[in-house]
Amino acid sequence: MAEPSLAPKVESPAPSKEFKPYVPADRVMPELTAKALVTGALFGIIFGASTVYLALRAGLTVSASIPIAVVAISLGRKFLKTSILENNIIQTTGSAGESIAAGVVFTLPGFLFLSLDPSTSTSIGAGYFGYVTLFTLALVGGILGVLMMVPLRRSLIVKEHGTLLYPEGTACASVLIAGEKGGDFAKTAYQGLGFGFVYAILQKLMGVIAETPTWVSGQRNKWLPSATVFADVTPEYLGVGYIIGPRIGGVLVAGGVLAWLGLIPLLAVLVPADVIAAQLPKVGYDPARFGYDAAAHAFRNLPGAVYFAYIRQIGAGAVAAGGFITLIKTFPTIWTSLRDSIRSLSDRQAAATTARTERDLSFKTVVLGSVGLVALLVVLPQIPGNSVLQRFLVAILVIVFGFIFVTVSSRIVGIIGSSSNPISGMTIATLMATAMVFVGVGWTGMRYEPLALVVGGMVCIAAANAGATSQDLKTGHLVGATPRAQQISLFVGAIASAIVIGLTITVINKVYGIGTAKFPAPQGTLMATLIKGLLSLNLDWHFVLVGVFIAATMELCGVKSLSFAVGLYLPLSTTLPIFAGGAVKGIVDLVARSKGETPEESELGSGSLFATGLVAGGAITGVLVAFLSMPERWKEFIEGPLNQTKRLTGLLGTGGYDLLGVICFAVMALVLYRIGRKPQATHG
Repeated sequence: MAEPSLAPKVESPAPSKEFKPYVPADRVMPELTAKALVTGALFGIIFGASTVYLALRAGLTVSASIPIAVVAISLGRKFLKTSILENNIIQTTGSAGESIAAGVVFTLPGFLFLSLDPSTSTSIGAGYFGYVTLFTLALVGGILGVLMMVPLRRSLIVKEHGTLLYPEGTACASVLIAGEKGGDFAKTAYQGLGFGFVYAILQKLMGVIAETPTWVSGQRNKWLPSATVFADVTPEYLGVGYIIGPRIGGVLVAGGVLAWLGLIPLLAVLVPADVIAAQLPKVGYDPARFGYDAAAHAFRNLPGAVYFAYIRQIGAGAVAAGGFITLIKTFPTIWTSLRDSIRSLSDRQAAATTARTERDLSFKTVVLGSVGLVALLVVLPQIPGNSVLQRFLVAILVIVFGFIFVTVSSRIVGIIGSSSNPISGMTIATLMATAMVFVGVGWTGMRYEPLALVVGGMVCIAAANAGATSQDLKTGHLVGATPRAQQISLFVGAIASAIVIGLTITVINKVYGIGTAKFPAPQGTLMATLIKGLLSLNLDWHFVLVGVFIAATMELCGVKSLSFAVGLYLPLSTTLPIFAGGAVKGIVDLVARSKGETPEESELGSGSLFATGLVAGGAITGVLVAFLSMPERWKEFIEGPLNQTKRLTGLLGTGGYDLLGVICFAVMALVLYRIGRKPQATHG
């Protein structure tokens, strides 16, 4: 599934025969220092945890490189006294947290949604959803993505400089260079972070602001029964919407409108309640969860029941089709990438140039590191598999598919950016290919589902981190960094972030529960659904095919089906506030054009920096609240005396409390608009 594009539209420097980086190759300055590595690792931990939170809730991620670069400039100038190359190491190390977290969250929660074990009545993969397994898979997948990018750097970053844009990497370099010259980029981002943090504290910790205002038309409504409009009015969703803009935000919410104001009301009228109740256990849900009364054949939450019984499977089909359509459309890029990468392996000069800016880790390190990772997967008991042979085949599939999609990922992000990278589409392709191999060797049934998820998960993590690594190496190429230093820092970032990612996921699962309405883990559920259907040869193809043809219809209409499919799959509560943020961005640009001004076009604009701060502030607060709720006594205090939801609901009524939430969200949107209309941040 391609995640909606959050990438800035930054143009690469014009190609030239002799490229000269900002810091010349013959100039030596501090770079791979302890303070840069430690600071970058801390940022990797923070943004890794934040990404886990956001991706579990919305299925979306925001690139961390530019926010980290902005903060690194501020800290480096005032406190750490770092050079531009040290600041580059800080953002390189920190960016690994976001990319690895995205790969983990998009796949590994699927362990919780695999087939139920008849002896325990729990998912057959639930036993693997523990800290040690999550940490190991995140670490191995992250390091694999870095290792496989080492031999590709010369081919993709150096030889195709000026051809492959790598938008986030180029923007990051611009930030670092501007910061070296003097600037105030961090101020607006800090304002957004502070605003988002305070808003989220009032909302998530104290319950002063309603989190999900909801309107339901009712089952007996004459015109549109069981229609639902609801929105999670949080700072992170508003910020994400502003960053991705009105076009993608509109396509996202269009899928939600079709589902919650079209398909759900239609199915609620046509399908009897008892039939819906019989369908829910097939997709892993108890009808009682939606208030089903067997005697009255009625649901208290009929829209929710229809969504989980039917819409998510239709959405899964649309997402799968959208992913494959995207891969087909990029096939020429894939073929060229594979061809050039294979050539680059044999095009190694006997003694590579001694210039500092051309020093990579040796190819021997890549080979030995990959062999070591294979051995680790084979011998560790925490990895699914009942025999060495099973684990060895899993490891081989990870290496083979990993190299293919690391190559594809690196080239694609060079064109469209990391945030638009169709990682989920690659993962779906990996799962289907893996299932074909499993069926070919006779590995069918539920016992092999965790093995298939390991292959898909690790390839997803490796491809995601390879895309981010490519952007980092592009930044280094522009500013004049030492590739070897960056590659080492990426290993450090991968280790640090893997430690906290596994911890954050397990805490959120224990406190909130992954798979609930608050943390639906959409991609993880999708992966589990595909694996179960593929290996049992019993996929609900009639629902899935409806989604496939919806995606095909969107493509025929000239709409990118992937974004629409994500909106169809996710609750409207997620896509509606994101669309609101996109609408704010659209209004800011419209007003700018009407006054003859140039619309804000990059993440260096005041509005985008403030929106990035909102995302960080809201997501970080969510992580903090989750950790604070871990001790039972603190959880009781947070949900009891501290939370004002019941008091305000009693005072204002349910509708009044929801209206208060909408008003607060509107005020935040107005603040974002006013910040967006300010002149863009400048440097001296």
